[in-house]
Amino acid sequence: MVKMFPIEEVRRQFPALTRKYNGKLAVYMDGPGGSQAAKPVIEAMVSYMTNGGANLHGEFPTSKETEQYIEKARKAAADLVGAKPNEVAFGQNSTSLMFAVSRALKKTWTSGDNIVVTEIDHRSNVDSWATAAEDAGIEVRFIPVDPKTLTLDLSNLNNIIDENTRLVAATLASNAVGTITDIKTISNRAHEVGAMLAVDAVHAVPHFLINRDQIGAQFLFCSAYKFFGPHLGIAVIKEEVFEKLSVYKLQPAPTYIPDKLETGTQNHEAIAALEAGINFIASLGIGATRREKIESAYARMEEYENKLARKLRTALESIPEVTLYQAPESAAKTPTIAFTINGADPVEVCRWLAENYAIFIASGDFYASTLAEKLGINETGGWIRAGFAPYNSEEEIEMVIEAIQSYVKSLNIVNK
Repeated sequence: MVKMFPIEEVRRQFPALTRKYNGKLAVYMDGPGGSQAAKPVIEAMVSYMTNGGANLHGEFPTSKETEQYIEKARKAAADLVGAKPNEVAFGQNSTSLMFAVSRALKKTWTSGDNIVVTEIDHRSNVDSWATAAEDAGIEVRFIPVDPKTLTLDLSNLNNIIDENTRLVAATLASNAVGTITDIKTISNRAHEVGAMLAVDAVHAVPHFLINRDQIGAQFLFCSAYKFFGPHLGIAVIKEEVFEKLSVYKLQPAPTYIPDKLETGTQNHEAIAALEAGINFIASLGIGATRREKIESAYARMEEYENKLARKLRTALESIPEVTLYQAPESAAKTPTIAFTINGADPVEVCRWLAENYAIFIASGDFYASTLAEKLGINETGGWIRAGFAPYNSEEEIEMVIEAIQSYVKSLNIVNK
């Protein structure tokens, strides 16, 4: 039995939750776009910059301390996803790291090869690989999405992924509609034909436990600012693959892993704060090791966030003017809810919610543009997306429900 989630204790760890807009406390509903930072993260970043930062390989305290922070950050990130510290590299963001890896991989692709991407992914996990494939002159194939179920259609997977496939890139969870993909089936087929697997875990890491080796990913990407941390991209690359990866780098830069992927001077103050963000997650769980605590914490967070999501989905389903875009009840989903309101401009809805209720919620295609085009969603301005974090409260969900009901009522009055 999972213990009751300590929502008030969690909320006290996020200073941003005290912000007011138009006299009301801000309600942050754009977790998929980026979470708020936990207090220990903010304090760690300020501490690093206050005490004096430095570049690497110096024979003075601030340089050695920076190297120690990087080492601690790698260990924490490895614990987060079930990897080794020397498999963890940092960068500007996941998109930049994907492009860096794709430039290296394309050197190994030859005529007749193909790569496979999906129609449900954020375009970072499509275009980074597709651009490299175009440069190499090889074919790009898509795993289609079923527009009715908003899940990937794997019925033709054995033909899409074949003996000439060199890389399969797939998301763990859709940042737009929340669908959690059947990554194991995709992974198994990729490995049957000797292809490598690149997994976009950016939207997944904030919501559920990841074990990189169980997934079977050679490449896994996530971003710390999605899980209460600083703006920092993380690439986790299987050691034996990483060693052979011929990356674009400066001639004098390190040739060893993971440093060889980290082009130029890194964002040291963000790296110094990463461990604090991961430790915050671990603090919500119990166990003898940080990994065990992380596992326990995710169980609590998942149960709590899914409870909130069910409440909002049920309420929205009862409003005739609202159309929900979500996988069937039997399909696993993150607490990410995409919807539209008939006859309403999504941008205007978001503006109205902010001005009248201080609810910060976003609209658009969220770079899941292939899915949006297939559903025709861009013709009406995109989705409205509500995405939860573990600092959101049940009272906030009730406020969102009230606000949307109020907006629909006002819209109906105007249209009469």
